[in-house]
Amino acid sequence: MRCEWKKPVTMQTVRHSEHTLKTALISKNPALVSQYEKLDAGEKRLMDEAFRPDSNLFGPITLHSQSDWITSHPEAPQDFAEFFNDPYRKTPSPQKHSIYIQCIGSLGNTGSISEEYVKWFKGYCEAFFYGLTVKLLEPVPVSATRCSFRINDNTQNLQIHARQILKFLKKKKPEHAFCVVGIITIDLYPRDSRNFVSGQASLTDGVRIFSFARYGSDFYISHYEDKLKKLQKKSSRDYSVFDNYYVPEVTSVLLLQSCKTLTLEIGHIFGLQHCPWLACLMQGSNHLEEADQRPLDLCPICLCKLQSAIGFHLKDRYKGTRVPALAREDPTCRGATKPVHHNQKKRHSLNMEPGAVQVEHCGGHTECVHRSTTSFESEPVTKQQQDGGAILSKL
Repeated sequence: MRCEWKKPVTMQTVRHSEHTLKTALISKNPALVSQYEKLDAGEKRLMDEAFRPDSNLFGPITLHSQSDWITSHPEAPQDFAEFFNDPYRKTPSPQKHSIYIQCIGSLGNTGSISEEYVKWFKGYCEAFFYGLTVKLLEPVPVSATRCSFRINDNTQNLQIHARQILKFLKKKKPEHAFCVVGIITIDLYPRDSRNFVSGQASLTDGVRIFSFARYGSDFYISHYEDKLKKLQKKSSRDYSVFDNYYVPEVTSVLLLQSCKTLTLEIGHIFGLQHCPWLACLMQGSNHLEEADQRPLDLCPICLCKLQSAIGFHLKDRYKGTRVPALAREDPTCRGATKPVHHNQKKRHSLNMEPGAVQVEHCGGHTECVHRSTTSFESEPVTKQQQDGGAILSKL
């Protein structure tokens, strides 16, 4: 899949042919075709939305710049058959059926906000990974990890060594855990030669750490000069520098971004690779703006992968899903996974050969309006999930 960019840069839409999407979802393997045929009428109707160019549920991928993931990180696409036949992917079992969340350091300005923040994560993961148990490990301070840390030369903020945190999480992993996911609001680095990393994993050990530090709107102006001067004079093992250190304000936008990142990273532990097929939570992202464009849920191809790994019924998952009010003003949560375009021109479908990729060019820009207030009120499913549930209910 290759997109050629010409100046001036305009948004592009990557649209696969119906034949390509059907092959990616249903496969040509008779055993997998038979498995697909066992879905009930409502579930098939939902999956078939992937093949409709005018679908309100599953749209094509929109590229906004040359730095977007799909153009700058070419990857071999993973269809359902490749996922299903992967001998190395991790699958939950009766003995290992729980997802554990380990909080490291404070996640909010107060203890009550931090506690509420983690509850959101737990509830969101329980709905997203329907059928698995999600548990919280006792929060620990940064000092408990005994990890190295440093001052980033560019941002002048503190950073913690990500690979060493993975070793800490491996030691903390309960015997019956499918995976342990560590979350932290302090910036990370993978090794001395690298600037930063948002997250890192050991898929073999079933552990992953990621940071929400750079989701804070004031991250680049948040460094504590007095504390950093103090650090220069102290040992790099003196964790008192993290006392009362900067914590991003917990807003609805931060919650939305965090939930997307959390579920995507756990999806990787299941063996789901970045999605090149449709607008999907599992799309890779090179920058925050691109990450914001991802929808909250999976496309049918990735949904089928997760279903085969966990074993839930699609109808039960959609009925059980509840999404926070944080997503209320996000365009990707309004039913259309396609971005909102100003002065959007009518697009014409092209007759394409099997396996072809259609690239559409459209001008304008994407408007994404978010609320910046913290909200912990529960709200019903998003429009996208309501539509999905409605399809499943029409049996």
